[in-house]
Amino acid sequence: MGTAILEFLKTTGFYQIFDNPLQLVMILIACVLLYLAIVKKFEPLLLLPIAFGMLLTNLPGADLYHSDIYAGGHVNWTVLADPKNCGLLDYLYLGVKLGIYPCLIFMGIGAMTDFGPLIANPKSLILGAAAQLGIYLAYGVALLLGFNVNEAASIGIIGGADGPTAILVTSQLAPHLLGAIAVAAYSYMALVPVIQPPIMRLLTSKAERQITMKQLRSVSQTEKIIFPIAVTIFVSFLVPGAAPLVGCLMLGNLFKESGVTDRLSKTAQNELINIVTIFLGISVGATATAESFLSPSTLKIIALGVFAFAGGTAGGLLLAKLMNLFLKEKINPLIGSAGVSAVPMAARVSQVEGQKAKPGNFLLMHAMGPNVAGVIGSAIAAGVFLSLFK
Repeated sequence: MGTAILEFLKTTGFYQIFDNPLQLVMILIACVLLYLAIVKKFEPLLLLPIAFGMLLTNLPGADLYHSDIYAGGHVNWTVLADPKNCGLLDYLYLGVKLGIYPCLIFMGIGAMTDFGPLIANPKSLILGAAAQLGIYLAYGVALLLGFNVNEAASIGIIGGADGPTAILVTSQLAPHLLGAIAVAAYSYMALVPVIQPPIMRLLTSKAERQITMKQLRSVSQTEKIIFPIAVTIFVSFLVPGAAPLVGCLMLGNLFKESGVTDRLSKTAQNELINIVTIFLGISVGATATAESFLSPSTLKIIALGVFAFAGGTAGGLLLAKLMNLFLKEKINPLIGSAGVSAVPMAARVSQVEGQKAKPGNFLLMHAMGPNVAGVIGSAIAAGVFLSLFK
């Protein structure tokens, strides 16, 4: 009896935690992230499942996720074929590794997105592209800090302020950094109202922030139907690596705008994106093991994430100021900062800052143009990195 009890105790997490005490640190970090998601409401829809996935993967003895199955960036299908060697999260992670979850989430985002402001003001596309500056700046700095090209590309994409894009690129190029990059990306997306305003005020004068823009023209349904088809063809020809993300984004939008697929549009906006978000979050959190997360590189990633967001914000603002040197009808530079993608939060920040400078100045719809353009821009940047380094 005593031997049986001893053998049972050896199977418990209380006993096995002594083999890797750092798992306790990871469990504590997971609880902090859960607090931020639930109490502080930091991107809770994804940060909460990510944090819980982090908790699950670090439970001693649970064996829910085995990083060695995906070692070297490849899938060990032989091990996966035997359920005795695998845990639940090993199988769920396949949706991340194979690039399925991020693309499906983009379909849902497309179904919830109105490209009308972008179509009405095509100049917004340029501002959205300029706001991707943070991606390339962070990429360059990451190389200087000793990261290899794959890791630097994965870190840089945080500047796109688009979680699924960051997850897709990292899962393909630097899966060992996935947990840290996902946590940084979604944490900073939640902090957009904190990070952006100081930069917006620093780089613009009060007179620039007070610029009033004319109401956007109305966009026809025909234009809204043609737009996703045309963008899919053009972007896929230009950057084939961006086709999965952009294609799913535009398919979701076509469901919405065509007027003949209401059921598909509602499913993409609700049931599909919600289910996939759960699987994506838990799977990404599962990669945050003590060995991969508790390292000096994690601190560098967190610092570079802030730098990437700041660079993207500055890029959009500065290009808007430059465009005003040549435009007869001036644009409010504040809308350029919305190009960092974080939809619709970044556009709301532009609106708030504009109204602080001039009460009654309505910039939200103008800012939505660069905002949705940023989604396309980050997907193109992801396609470029995947084409070059995969």
